[in-house]
Amino acid sequence: MNLLWDAGRKSLDMIEDAIEEGMLEWKGWRKGKYWRRELKTLMRISAKASSGGGKNKESIEKAHVRSYLELSRSLSGKIGASLLAIYERVLTTNQVEMHAEQIETLEYFHGMLNKQIDLVERRVIRGETIPSEEKIHSLFEPHTEWLYKGKSNKRVELGHNILVTSDQWGFIVDHLVVEKQVDVSLSIPLADRLLSRHGEGTIKSISFDKGFYKKENKELLSLYILAVIMPKKGKKNKAEQEEESGKTFKKLRHKHSAVESDINRLEHHGLDRCPDKGLKAFKRYCALGVLAANLHKVGNVLQEKAREQGEKLRKAA
Repeated sequence: MNLLWDAGRKSLDMIEDAIEEGMLEWKGWRKGKYWRRELKTLMRISAKASSGGGKNKESIEKAHVRSYLELSRSLSGKIGASLLAIYERVLTTNQVEMHAEQIETLEYFHGMLNKQIDLVERRVIRGETIPSEEKIHSLFEPHTEWLYKGKSNKRVELGHNILVTSDQWGFIVDHLVVEKQVDVSLSIPLADRLLSRHGEGTIKSISFDKGFYKKENKELLSLYILAVIMPKKGKKNKAEQEEESGKTFKKLRHKHSAVESDINRLEHHGLDRCPDKGLKAFKRYCALGVLAANLHKVGNVLQEKAREQGEKLRKAA
């Protein structure tokens, strides 16, 4: 419901900007405030009916949503007609380049308005389950994904997972902003990046979480890396139980827990929230966060060496 409102209000914002810039006549949009007020009212009523309970909830919800969709369709049609008028105005006045960005933004939000009308109708009126690839969680950052954080409380965040790889000294040697991929598909490309960067035979062990487990991937990685720690989810056969209860497996698995502290360290270096806009800026911000965490780590190492050196000098004196 909220995304449909967001698309409508931002489209109206862009229409107002077009009028101020002289791309569109004020005539026909004198009731701009009425459109905004009515759209917001119907959004609130529909959202309340959707989240509420009581007798005949479904029929009441559908009735309110139909009114919401009817007004949204009328608004979409009016915006579509205004876009045609804008195209004609900028072409005849040779101002296409001057207003290209504003027109593109209006087209985007108008398209999102139509998409949300379709999604709300299918989900609420027709009772369809919307496939995850069709869902949009933010109009302003459409690349974001719906992420579940934590095993118990199922906390939800919008953004992207980041695959982080650290070495035995705690420095982050590889990171990747994950875009609509599952963990299982990430292990082989990660090993390829590490081996091409550091050379074959340089990596003695590599450890993953349970979510990365796939038998074929583990077998392939074992051809290039001596110890592949990839715990299996679910029931294990005798050989797998023996492997995971072995001393080497347990030792390297225990070291893997340091990744949790790496994640916490990254959050303390700004990666708990990204203030920048767009996927490219998101990736840049993540890279800067990793760099900051590594520089902090270098600083800690240098301080520790300085303390040790000072201690030696005091003892010598």
